[in-house]
Amino acid sequence: MLGAHHRNHFPQTGWSAYQPNTVYFFSIAIAVLFTLLLASFQVNAAESELPRLLAKTEISETYPDADSLGKITDKNPIIPAYRDGQQIGYVFLNSDYVTSTGYSGKPIHMLIAIDMDGVLKHIKLIEHHEPIVLIGIPEHKITALFSNYIGVDIVALARDESKRKQVDAVSGATVTVMVMDDTIIRGAIRVARIYGLGGLKPIQESDASHSILNMEQSSVEDWVQLLTEGSVRRLKLTVNQVTEAFENANNPVAAELPESENGNDLFIELYAGLVSIPTVGRSLLGEAEYKNLLKKLKPGQQAVLVSGNGLYSFKGSGYVRGGIFDRFQIIQNDSSIRFHDYQHKRLRALRADGAPRMTDVDLFIFPEEIDFDPTRPWTVALLANRATGPTQKSFFTFNLENQTPERYLIHLAPEPSAKQSSSILSTDTASPTWKRMWLTKTTEIIFLSIALVILTVIFFAQQWLVKYPLLTIRVRLAFLTFVLVAGGWYANAQLSIVNILTMFNALVTGFDWQYFLMEPLTFILWGSVAVALIFWGRGPYCGWLCPFGALQELTNRIAKAFKTPQIAVPWWLHERLWSIKYILFLALFGLSLYSLENAERLAEIEPFKTAIIMNFIREWPYVLFAALMIVPGFFIERFYCRYLCPLGAALAIPAKLRMFEWLKRYKECGKPCQLCSNECMVQAIHPEGNINVHECLYCLHCHVLYTDDHKCPVKIKERKRHEPKTRAAPTAKPAETIRKEEMIEVKTLQP
Repeated sequence: MLGAHHRNHFPQTGWSAYQPNTVYFFSIAIAVLFTLLLASFQVNAAESELPRLLAKTEISETYPDADSLGKITDKNPIIPAYRDGQQIGYVFLNSDYVTSTGYSGKPIHMLIAIDMDGVLKHIKLIEHHEPIVLIGIPEHKITALFSNYIGVDIVALARDESKRKQVDAVSGATVTVMVMDDTIIRGAIRVARIYGLGGLKPIQESDASHSILNMEQSSVEDWVQLLTEGSVRRLKLTVNQVTEAFENANNPVAAELPESENGNDLFIELYAGLVSIPTVGRSLLGEAEYKNLLKKLKPGQQAVLVSGNGLYSFKGSGYVRGGIFDRFQIIQNDSSIRFHDYQHKRLRALRADGAPRMTDVDLFIFPEEIDFDPTRPWTVALLANRATGPTQKSFFTFNLENQTPERYLIHLAPEPSAKQSSSILSTDTASPTWKRMWLTKTTEIIFLSIALVILTVIFFAQQWLVKYPLLTIRVRLAFLTFVLVAGGWYANAQLSIVNILTMFNALVTGFDWQYFLMEPLTFILWGSVAVALIFWGRGPYCGWLCPFGALQELTNRIAKAFKTPQIAVPWWLHERLWSIKYILFLALFGLSLYSLENAERLAEIEPFKTAIIMNFIREWPYVLFAALMIVPGFFIERFYCRYLCPLGAALAIPAKLRMFEWLKRYKECGKPCQLCSNECMVQAIHPEGNINVHECLYCLHCHVLYTDDHKCPVKIKERKRHEPKTRAAPTAKPAETIRKEEMIEVKTLQP
């Protein structure tokens, strides 16, 4: 019976009509994805990026005094620089020698030139993916700081780090600047040690004694005992002491802006101790928490407890915005460690008897790939800051020195370290960053995978789901809320037109899987989008998985709840306005062929970074622009998706490639019924009744109407035809009910 109402050009729809092709194309899609994943694992983990990045740079921009460069050495990723045939220094990449991961989770690559005496000669920022620098802050403000490093004697710093100058951070990019500063200095020190520049000797010597932790020492001690023996170290600073530090650093502006009028007030009281030492862990954490910690620690992995009181918090807010703790780091030898939110656990209190109540008590687990030696000295470097203006801050570093007490050490006979002799590169460079990112984002990957499975079930079971309109609405709202809060604001799983431009550019200039694997959530989302295009077109991502799209739809529903008037855009205007997003996409794509960097900057037409990635924490012009993109959505549902989104346009172009027509139509759709057309949230249904696959967001509302025998005129007629057959003596309907049903039919049949 129902088949008679279908349009002739859609004689069959759904799974059964396309089963042979479905198996074929699904197999092809799985095979392609599997092949790509296999190819990604063939990347040489130890291969340096130096040759590729050096090819982009002239010699004069690499080592200004050199007239030629040698070949990369076989043993280490470094290139000698020559003038008149004589070697004058080296050129190396910071990320080859120290971890250089910033906010983006991707390495910040800088070419560093150093002479034979260990003096820095030149620094060039050659490649990065920091969103705050790429879009929010002009790059020249960052690179202007490099002039402060030219002429710095790395050998002198290696011997006495107190001579190190405080970096001038750029407001809004503190972590990025601090990572750059660390990788410049510590990378240069490591190179200087390796090649003996300026007479500097390696810090690890073959005849050095070796120690290990004595894990048999597992007694429980009180707070006073821990402090007395040095298992827990303390740094206490008053406001006056911080002021004095800024004065000595020739920063009178910061010195004149103390946190409190009373200089004796406590600025911070900071404590730190290695809780991977049994006695320290059991005493500070308590038995239950210590057992939980042991379950998480891998062999040789360490953990530190940091706690603090006072006006200043060592935690800051960086870990909330970008997942990284930017106010402190652990330093050992030439390596520095910053912690991310996934390596952190907040505790309620210190469990040792007699321990004071602390404002912040936090447990941090060292990354497994970091070669931290608990038997050697280490330092907690606290970055204190003071606001010196509306958007300016000044910084000063205070050090809390630590050393494991002798009673917890077992000294072994001197022997050369096979691990050190096998490679002079740190262990964190032995494993590529993208693998570490996949491991550290395991939880996010699991939740995203579950969400994709749920969405797939929704789409394949849509014929059943749409029979229950209220359930369909609730499922959709719950899914969109999860996508916005968990997927967007928490995990930053927001695709961008920049991803497409970068992918195409990589295919043209030299494809490298490591770059695209650096962000696992983005990689998984793009894989799901590729498969979804075959089955449903752009709808699964734009309509269900896009956090910014979810933000628009949810805010519009809130606006409707407050009786905000909705604007119905006339069809003749609507079909002309939707071409804007295609024009924007083509403009960005064309520009990317000339300059990918400029195209990425102009991609700020997408407010995704401001509204989703950075949670509106940006300069006011970007926040204002994002607001201007969201506010029209209060009155015109999915305004940005309809008319301005270049990513939506890019996904809409291949929408015709989809192999299935899941959304059914009746021959009466559009002629004369306009119910679906009038209620489509993005006006993707033409007045003639056909669905525009380029604009459809697959919200399933038209499918709900298609099966509703109290709204759809076709289904209403069908229900009425069946009613006499199922009722022996039909009761007469009230006149008011009859009039309402007649009005519904007249209204929905109006063109």
